[in-house]
Amino acid sequence: MSSQAGHHGGVRVLVVEDQQLLANRIADGLRDEGMAVDVAYDGEQAMEITAFTRYDVVVLDRDLPLVHGDAVCASLVASPAGARVLMLTAAAAVGDRVAGLNLGADDYLAKPFAFAELVARVRSLARRSPAAAPVIARGDIVLDRARRRVSRAGRPVPLNRKELGVLEELLIADGGIRSAEDLFERVWDESTDLFSRTVTVTIARLRRKLGEPDPIETVIGVGYRLS
Repeated sequence: MSSQAGHHGGVRVLVVEDQQLLANRIADGLRDEGMAVDVAYDGEQAMEITAFTRYDVVVLDRDLPLVHGDAVCASLVASPAGARVLMLTAAAAVGDRVAGLNLGADDYLAKPFAFAELVARVRSLARRSPAAAPVIARGDIVLDRARRRVSRAGRPVPLNRKELGVLEELLIADGGIRSAEDLFERVWDESTDLFSRTVTVTIARLRRKLGEPDPIETVIGVGYRLS
């Protein structure tokens, strides 16, 4: 296992999954997508590898032998390397998912999952990894993530934290659709009332501030995307 600290423009992923067949299938699929992938089949191995090698994203199964996925997740979150964690959980139970997110996982996916969905989540997290681009742009909208500043066609757009968070997620999705629930999970904390029309209200304010032509498209019954 080589410890390459440097980034070569590619996305580095560690897949931690004790079902070897599944682990290898995921790894091969991600390699086909042009990513550099290493595999660990238990939590102990995962801890050893991540101590020496930097990854953009760690795809982490929750029920691991030797060291539980939760402990691996906690250690990754505490480490300064800042890998993004996508937790795989066998139970689709909301309790499990909340526990995973409370441990600091960046995203979670319930098994069985569609491979295309896994790829999309990994790509999205890779863009958010510390090695990711400090500036994201789509069309004439530019977000400087380091300074938390937004401009459109060169004109500064003052946004509050939630508006900025929503815009960032839409920019990261890169033309893909984000559901209101998705946006809510990524931008708001647990204590917010899920039933308030928070996302809708924030999107409306964001649209107003970004001005014409309206860059945010509502996909009825599905979510939002940047056109």
